[in-house]
Amino acid sequence: MTDVTPFCIIVTQHRYECASPKCYRRAVPRVKQRTDALRERGLASAMAVLDEEGVAGLTTRAVAHRANASVPAIYEVFGDKAGVVREVFFEGFRMLGDDLSTLSPAADPLEALRRLADAFREFILANPVLAEIMFSRPFADFDPSKDEARAGAKVRKIFVQYVRDAVDAELIAGDPTDIALVFFTLVHGLAAAESAQRLGGSKQSVNRRWRLGLTALIDGLRPAPTGRPRPAKR
Repeated sequence: MTDVTPFCIIVTQHRYECASPKCYRRAVPRVKQRTDALRERGLASAMAVLDEEGVAGLTTRAVAHRANASVPAIYEVFGDKAGVVREVFFEGFRMLGDDLSTLSPAADPLEALRRLADAFREFILANPVLAEIMFSRPFADFDPSKDEARAGAKVRKIFVQYVRDAVDAELIAGDPTDIALVFFTLVHGLAAAESAQRLGGSKQSVNRRWRLGLTALIDGLRPAPTGRPRPAKR
């Protein structure tokens, strides 16, 4: 029988190996650190780092420190820094979709559109750095794939449905998808400008410009009055 030193097992970085060349025991593999709990903790930590330190502060080391985990463990869960940003990207759209889904209904579809704009505006102002990742993509090492680009599908569907309700009620006219994209672009542009303090120096002026933009768009989309006389030919 092969002689095996009683104390031939040593521990190196959570891996059990045999120190004796005569020992044929198989090494026990390292326990995987990839757990749902660590993923959730890492994501929550990344969101907190963004909120407190901005885009520049979002590093894997900062996320690991706040999550009470090692940097290798964070890499094991998310892959790399781009993986952390990717999870934040998805989480942002999940949060926005949930916020917009819980809006109180309005009998008037045009009032519902204004409420939708207000809710989107509040989200952007409350989460400026998160919104930057969602819509501006400030990280050079994060290039969303088609799957990630579909993260905003729920938000898009909500915008299209609100517009479709107004079209079906014959309050505005046009293709719902086209109008929803224009409507979204307007409210996102206004919200981004307000967040960057480029929409006015007072709350009154900012609100006035929001009303001006929304009113101009909605009025411009109203159906043409029936029975309008055709212009005379020259």
